[in-house]
Amino acid sequence: MKAAHLAGPKRFEMVDAEMPVARDGECLIRLECVSICGSDIRHGYGDFHPEEEYPLILGKPCHECAGTVVESRTDEFREGQRVIVLPESDKGGLVEYIASAPGRMIGLPDHGDLSNWVMCQPSGTVLYSCQQMGSVLGKNVVIMGQGAIGLSFTMLTAKQGALKVIAVDPLDNRLELARELGATHTVNPDRENVLEAVAELTRGEGADVTVEAAGYPDTLDLAFRLVRQHGRVVIFGMQSDDILPVDTRPWMQLQPTIIPTTGARTANPTLHIESIVELTDRGWIDPSRMITHRMGFNAEDVNRAYQMYEEHSDGVVKVVMSL
Repeated sequence: MKAAHLAGPKRFEMVDAEMPVARDGECLIRLECVSICGSDIRHGYGDFHPEEEYPLILGKPCHECAGTVVESRTDEFREGQRVIVLPESDKGGLVEYIASAPGRMIGLPDHGDLSNWVMCQPSGTVLYSCQQMGSVLGKNVVIMGQGAIGLSFTMLTAKQGALKVIAVDPLDNRLELARELGATHTVNPDRENVLEAVAELTRGEGADVTVEAAGYPDTLDLAFRLVRQHGRVVIFGMQSDDILPVDTRPWMQLQPTIIPTTGARTANPTLHIESIVELTDRGWIDPSRMITHRMGFNAEDVNRAYQMYEEHSDGVVKVVMSL
């Protein structure tokens, strides 16, 4: 089968790899589309590993993928069924075929473009986080970062009836998309003082809920400074460093409820994605609106897609590669 692996720092190569075999209780899926997540860039592609560690595990880093079951040795899924697959930690999605247990698969409708349905994976993880933050009906919400994750928070909190959805990002194209997806206000930190802008929009009280969806120390710090007293801070973004210097004075002064969220670490990592699939199927939400680029599955396109995503170039938000 055709596959890609990271052969050197920021350099993918296509290889002819051995076909995986579905064991009892597993399915073999032919992947048809894959996408890139920010964590793929910051915890895999963008890292510089010792020379002897290359190439990295086949197909990594990539965990947003969808395809069709071609062999089923389970009762849960049938051959010909379309699914989203969550690869195990020792597998990657830049491959033509992947074997998976049912507990890491999400069934998809037979209709619609599969490359659109794969966007339910990132938005599903955000749904889990929104469930942990509680009701935002009539509340003010600030979302730090408007990549695919931040935009998903924007979509979902707007749909839940937040009074003000304030999207913060230094890229104007992402702020424009945030407006289209439900943001009531946008703030570009390169041109505006975020603290002053949010204070004005919330009459000096701060936001009821702040969301850190970017994964940088300064955006994490701002999430704690922008929240009102006894508000809620939802942490989604993964930081590059394990230990960060933090100013705890806003924590002690404002005493927010801190809610770290990672849907992939739950007992059922597919449940919230299944819910987003159902909500998308009935037209309540459309995660595919975040797709800005569609590309092929060859060395040139794979390398260009990851480079573009890392550099935030060409107005990219989400890239989907078709196998």
